[in-house]
Order: sequence, then structure tokens, then C-alpha cells
Amino acid sequence: MLDIKWVRENSKELKKSLKNRGVEFGVEHLLEVDEKHRAKIKEVDDLRAEQNKLSEEIARSKDQAKIESSKELKRRLGDIEFELKSLEKEFTDLMYKIPNIPDPDVPVGKDESDNKVLREVGEKPKFKFKPRDYIELGTKLDLIDTERAAKVSGTRFGYLKHEAPLLEFALIQYVMDFLRQEENIAQVIKEENLNLLLKSFIPVIPPVLIKPEAMRAMGYMERGGDEIYHLEKDNLYLVGTAEQSVGPMHTDEVFGEEKLPHRHIAFSTCFRREAGSYGKDTRGILRVHQFDKTEMFIFATPETSHDEHKLLLALEERFWRALKIPYRVVQISTGDLGDPAAATYDLEAWLPGQNEGRGEYREVTSASNTTDFQARRLNIKVRRKDGSLEFVHMLNGTAFVIGRTLIAILENYQQEDGSVLIPEVLRQYMGGIGVIKR
Repeated sequence: MLDIKWVRENSKELKKSLKNRGVEFGVEHLLEVDEKHRAKIKEVDDLRAEQNKLSEEIARSKDQAKIESSKELKRRLGDIEFELKSLEKEFTDLMYKIPNIPDPDVPVGKDESDNKVLREVGEKPKFKFKPRDYIELGTKLDLIDTERAAKVSGTRFGYLKHEAPLLEFALIQYVMDFLRQEENIAQVIKEENLNLLLKSFIPVIPPVLIKPEAMRAMGYMERGGDEIYHLEKDNLYLVGTAEQSVGPMHTDEVFGEEKLPHRHIAFSTCFRREAGSYGKDTRGILRVHQFDKTEMFIFATPETSHDEHKLLLALEERFWRALKIPYRVVQISTGDLGDPAAATYDLEAWLPGQNEGRGEYREVTSASNTTDFQARRLNIKVRRKDGSLEFVHMLNGTAFVIGRTLIAILENYQQEDGSVLIPEVLRQYMGGIGVIKR
């Protein structure tokens, strides 16, 4: 949510931001409702003050006329408070429909076709044979079973079997081990020349079911709500990313300035309806309804969030370089930004088996700075050393989406005989397994 004071003073900038995002929204209507809302608040406050004064006079004199006036005043106040409640709902609903303001350096564009490739990293593998896609590899090695999953759960589900679960746990353990070590964070901060404190990440496994107010506060309900699973009987939502349950952890709380940054690495099973992807990636486990994911999340002071965002991106790159899988860094354009994000960077891994063996890049991570957009909705603040309060900035970044990372490993580490090597950095977590073969 934006600051309404900022909206009043910067309506032209807001209109430009909405245009760049491709979002239709009546800014003038919002300002009209805001003015009515403020006027109604003043009217209620004035009547309450008048009622209090009259109550004091009645207490002294027991004047019958004043008692009747008090009754009439109470009735009027009730009517106007009802009108205020209605205006408050309309005002809040409108404010929730406004996406965050993109950072100035975010490229302006209408959709993902206008995203900007910043760099390509790593050498693409050269095979002496036509590379297979992960579905063929996963089926031959009995690692991925979507046919039996379809019998049990329907389309866009899969079983991971044999070494695939071991690879999942290896990826999780590698990330947890790396991010818990302060010296690792210090090294990345130094390499990137960031002005940040050397705090490690706290591991957390969050709930996957959250209340409607928590999901709404995170900023995914207004656009993209059809992607979210809702359990109507319990009125709870299944998370599509751990960010949605880690962010609300500190709702209505105040961090001391010395406690920030507060960094988490979360593991969660995630659920998405994939409502807007009919016909896309229907085979395999690239785009599924249920998947596991490790997610980094940071609560930061406003002046450090830009560098914290760079830290998240640098860590994501560090993980994919450790796997020795080629990738590219993409800066997301205004038209492709999620509502809460002021800026987002994606990593896209090279998948040599895709596109009939010609290969292509596919998204595997995302790192976003939501500034104070989510914190304002959740009422999460920082108390400065001088005693003042302001909203924290909140950031999120993918460590590994397990399914897509497994895909990248299978396709990049495949051998001519159909076996798959284990990335060296993961072998210590695989019980000595260095190759998957049948």
C-alpha cells in the first residue's frame, strides 16, 4: 500500500507509474473518496466532541431538554459513523488496488518481452549427442513419475523418486548451510562492495495455510488472485511461495533499528493453480500445482534495501555458479512486475534439452524489493535510535525452486548413456552418490 499523503502530493507521478505498469486505475476518483473520507472523519470527531460536552452539562444539571438533544445527537452520530465505515471500506479497497511504484531504473515495457537481459554467465555445455529433455531423462532413470501422479491427483502433479528426493534434500541442506554462516554472507557483501551488516539468515519452516488478511496484505489478491488456492470451509489460503507466510510473521511489530537487517531462509511446499497457463508446459514438472521451494526474506531499513536487493541477487548467482549451470540475469520491466515489487531481477537457467534439443533459458529465481509496500499493509515498523518510527522495507529472493533446479541439473549434467552426474557441490549431501544411472 502506498502512503496516501504521497498520493495526494504526487498524483501525476502515480498516473505515470500506473501507465508504465499497464494498470488502469482512477486516481482522481481515489482523491475524491479520500477528501470525502477525511471530511466525514472530521464530522464524526466534531459530533463526538459536542456529545462529550453535552454529557458533561447533563451530569451537572440533569436538564431534560439537553437529555433529549443528547439522544438526537447520538442518533445522528450513529448514522454518520455508518457512512464513515462505508467510506473507509471504499477508500481502503481503492488503496489496495494500487501497485507499488517502480524504481527509476526499472525498464519501461508492456510485458515480459520488454524485460532486459543484463548478462549471461557460464559456458553452455557442448554435447557430442543430441541432448535429451528432463522428461525423457527423468522417466528413463525413474526419477519423475507424472503418470501415476495424474491417477492420484490429476494433471500438473508429479512423484519424485529414487535419487530425486535426495537431490532435493541436498539442495536444501546446501542453501541452509551456506546462509547460516556469517562468513559466507561477509564474503558476498565484500565481493559486491555492499554497505550492509554481516548478519546470517535464520532458517524457518513457515505454515502453508494463512488467513485472508495476511494474504491480502502481501499484495497478491488484487491481480493474480485466481492463482491462489482458497479453502472456503476454513477461509484459509495455501501459499504460492514462503514469502507469503514469512512476511506476515511480524505483523503489528516494531523492530529496534539495531535488530535490522532481519534475514530468513525459509523452506516451504507451495501451491499455485496455474490458472493463466492453460496449454503451457502441461507435461512434466516445470509448471505444476505443488512444488517445494527455498526462499530468502529480509526485513531492512529503507536506506539499506537497495543494497539488500543486490545481496539477494548476488546470493542467487552464487548458488547457480556453485552448481556450474549457465544462467542469465534479467531485469523485469514495469509491465511484468508483480504488484508489490518496486524492482525485480530474475535468473534464467540454460536448459539444453528444451526446444527439441536446441536449448533455451527458463526462469529459476526471482529477487524483489517491495520497499515499504507490504510493511505498510502489515504495519511493521522500525524504531530509530532517535525514537522515531517508520515502516521497514521487505525483500524476497528465491534460493532454489526445487523442481526447476532438478530439471536444470538433469539436462546440464546428462551423459551420452542416459546417466546424470551429480554437481560436485552437492555430493557431500548425497551419501557418496556421484552419478545417477540404471
